[in-house]
Amino acid sequence: MQGNRLVLSSVVAALLSCSLVAAVAQTQPMPPVPAGRLLASNCFQCHGTNGKGPGFERLAGKSSLEVYKELKEMQAGGEGQGLMTKHALGYTDAQLRELSQWLSTQR
Repeated sequence: MQGNRLVLSSVVAALLSCSLVAAVAQTQPMPPVPAGRLLASNCFQCHGTNGKGPGFERLAGKSSLEVYKELKEMQAGGEGQGLMTKHALGYTDAQLRELSQWLSTQR
């Protein structure tokens, strides 16, 4: 009988502990993800995580203006009708600025 009470007490304590952890986790706000990072997540497929991937042009560390200009050239058709032109056409000017700014902060 005493053993059952000890097990029950342990289970209750464990459940209360989990509830407390869950409550604390819910009250701690997650830091917002930078808009540029969310927009650049599409770039990761080819250019790698944070723009550092092998095989394609390295985007990380380029100046924001340089990346922005290249993307605007692609939007204008300067790269023909390739894949990057189609990607660039999917972004607004403000989104291209956010994306370029975020990539320029990656080292």
